[in-house]
Amino acid sequence: MIEYVTGLLILAGSFFCLVAALGVIRLPDPLIRMHAATKAGSLGAGLLTLAHALFYQEMGNSLRAVTLILLLLLTAPVAAHLIGRVAYRSGEPLSERTWIDELKKKTNLPP
Repeated sequence: MIEYVTGLLILAGSFFCLVAALGVIRLPDPLIRMHAATKAGSLGAGLLTLAHALFYQEMGNSLRAVTLILLLLLTAPVAAHLIGRVAYRSGEPLSERTWIDELKKKTNLPP
């Protein structure tokens, strides 16, 4: 039974990692790309790590998996924020679909 759950977690994690990769390739501007990379990528990596911990069922693997998931959830939003901020401040053009530019009011940088 645990093999089926592990298999489903691996398939779901792989699917979300694929969605994240496609989002990074296909989405129009860096601010939207970072959203795909952090949300779907973190979920996919977390599910794959959880599948690993469930399959091997050892205390060391489980602790490493929990630590990895916590670090992933703590660092991915910070990295995405910094990437988005650097992309915006370097003058990377925004998509036509980005209607609201709240940073334009706060900085003298071109959009």
